[in-house]
Amino acid sequence: MQLIKSKQRVADHGEVFTSEKEVNAMLDLVKNETDRIDSRFLEPACGNGNFLIEVLRRKLDVVESRYKKSQLEYERYAVIAVSSLYGVDILKDNVIHCRERLYDYFNERYTHLFKSDCKEDCRKSVKIILERNILWGDALTMKSVCGKEDPIVFSEWSAVNGSMIKRRDYSLANLLAYQPMGADTLFSDLNEPAILQKPIREFPLMHFLRLDEYAKD
Repeated sequence: MQLIKSKQRVADHGEVFTSEKEVNAMLDLVKNETDRIDSRFLEPACGNGNFLIEVLRRKLDVVESRYKKSQLEYERYAVIAVSSLYGVDILKDNVIHCRERLYDYFNERYTHLFKSDCKEDCRKSVKIILERNILWGDALTMKSVCGKEDPIVFSEWSAVNGSMIKRRDYSLANLLAYQPMGADTLFSDLNEPAILQKPIREFPLMHFLRLDEYAKD
């Protein structure tokens, strides 16, 4: 596996990719979390997704082992698994590549299981989530680097009543500023004052196969 793209990128951005062996060794230290379908992971310098793709592989292994006999259940939990992954990178091409890798991996496994019965709405929902969860920004400044320097804003996707999804948007700065020591979730609700956890924006409940409706806002 190639660990650098160019010496110039290493000099300019300190970009060095983590090998698959090292990725797995580190993730094995938190295996209980990688095996939880809804356990959230944030990679603040995600590159092209070496850590996130392995987390997704582990989560989809669990989804498949539990729900492959029911297409609807598999789709529901696969969407939840994808929605639990978050990444930021300072280089736009890495962000694009990371989104593509995660989507292609999900789609490969989905198609292998259900072939012509796969739903385009499910694929669209996964694409919408990855657009909101894998962002072009600087995790040190917690701002976008697309020219506007807006705050990095992530979407929380929470399963409600089975097939429904609640989306809330939060700034990364707010989430990290009030993250309790030892908390195991990016969007913590462990007794913080409500004002500290107030989202920037809330959205109506949406069926998990209709998340493309959010793209119309």
